[in-house]
Amino acid sequence: MPPFAAGEVSNPVAHQSFTALYRSHHAWLTGWLRSRVGCQNDAADLAQDTFIRVLQSSVAASLREPRTYLATVARGLVIDLWRRRALEQAYLQVLETLPQEHQPSLEAQALVKERLIKLDRMLDGLGSKVKQAFLMAMLDGAGYAVIAQRLGVSVRTVGDYMAKAMARCCLLLD
Repeated sequence: MPPFAAGEVSNPVAHQSFTALYRSHHAWLTGWLRSRVGCQNDAADLAQDTFIRVLQSSVAASLREPRTYLATVARGLVIDLWRRRALEQAYLQVLETLPQEHQPSLEAQALVKERLIKLDRMLDGLGSKVKQAFLMAMLDGAGYAVIAQRLGVSVRTVGDYMAKAMARCCLLLD
């Protein structure tokens, strides 16, 4: 049975539209996702997240091409999943290079992963080079000249990238 937000239950048209959408397309969406992520559990989670997004947006009644819309929402969620996993993998690779006595506890590792994912979400929507510049500066400690060389841009452009990234972080932290 599909989940319903408190406000949606009182609107019978929205309730019926969402229920019909869920029943008609849930199995299809789960299969579509499974073919992309290769894991039934991830596909089921992503399908559920997709329908939650649809429910929160209240567009179920007005969809002309529901599968196209569902696939678009789901595709974004798949990209987020892959990005989170890539971040986690990069972090684990860094941990492997540390001597045993300098490796953080499992609890500390979990906190770092959580913060990396939060940082990634904060920077979401910025251009790839802006994100890369910010991460190189903050995580690697790279200077603007080094970042400029790696990204193939001017030092001034790196400064602009950093300003955009910092403004984004400040905006989201307020």
